[in-house]
Amino acid sequence: MPQISQLAATYASQIFWLLVTFGVVFFVVGRGMLPKVQATIDQRDGSIAADLAAAKAARDAADAAEAQWHQRDLANRERAQGIVSEARARAAKASEATLAKANAEQATRVAAGEAEIGAAAQRATTEIEALSAELAQDIVQRVSGLSVSADEAQGAVKAVLANG
Repeated sequence: MPQISQLAATYASQIFWLLVTFGVVFFVVGRGMLPKVQATIDQRDGSIAADLAAAKAARDAADAAEAQWHQRDLANRERAQGIVSEARARAAKASEATLAKANAEQATRVAAGEAEIGAAAQRATTEIEALSAELAQDIVQRVSGLSVSADEAQGAVKAVLANG
């Protein structure tokens, strides 16, 4: 077979060109492109690490800000509750004072009304006694023809009213 006999003659030349091609590829890729790619990867890793550190710092700052906000919120709530309870206490005092004043005015009015009623009842009783005494005098005059004095008629009316 002639192809096999030619193999030995061309074998050395093919190995030479294989080594030359491999050497060129090694120097172009290995020495030219690979350091650039490695530098890009290292830069990317550094950028990612810096971004992660910045994110951690931002998260820590946000957590601290949130804790401060919660403390301020709690303090504001306590202050607001104090203001509300103080306002309630003032309103209760004002209501008590107003209620006491209204009760005093009402008690004064009731006492005045009771006094007026008592006076009216006394006047009515006096008028009824006077009218009854006059009627008693008139009835005694008509029935028996005797004349009774006003004092005697009033004494008789008072006696009857006292016995009930």
